[in-house]
Amino acid sequence: MMKFAAATVLALMAVPAFAADPVEGLWQTQTDDGAYAHVQLAPCGPAICGTIARTFNASGEYKSPNLGKQLVIDMMPQGGGRYQGQVWRPSNDKVYVGKIELNGNSLSLAGCIAGGLLCSKQTWQRVK
Repeated sequence: MMKFAAATVLALMAVPAFAADPVEGLWQTQTDDGAYAHVQLAPCGPAICGTIARTFNASGEYKSPNLGKQLVIDMMPQGGGRYQGQVWRPSNDKVYVGKIELNGNSLSLAGCIAGGLLCSKQTWQRVK
């Protein structure tokens, strides 16, 4: 019985611990059309997705109809802090080809058309 227990402990120690993706966390968007949001980036299967957690305007925090909606959609890690997927822009209700480039506590998020040739970019800051 002791051999089985020792073998089980050794097997469990051999399983690598899965670290959180460095892009996971709460991020503040840039102001767009007079408002900004806190977006929670988290795993969604093998990808990263971002959900609007809080919204703010010039008057402070408010209850946007976009709360709880997915802004960052199926961003697949490409290595080197880069991700590709889709981005939803609430102000025009359109989905674009999306790209993220992570740089510490800052990330560049781009929504692109024309196969990625024309992009609109924002820089987000990590809240936590």
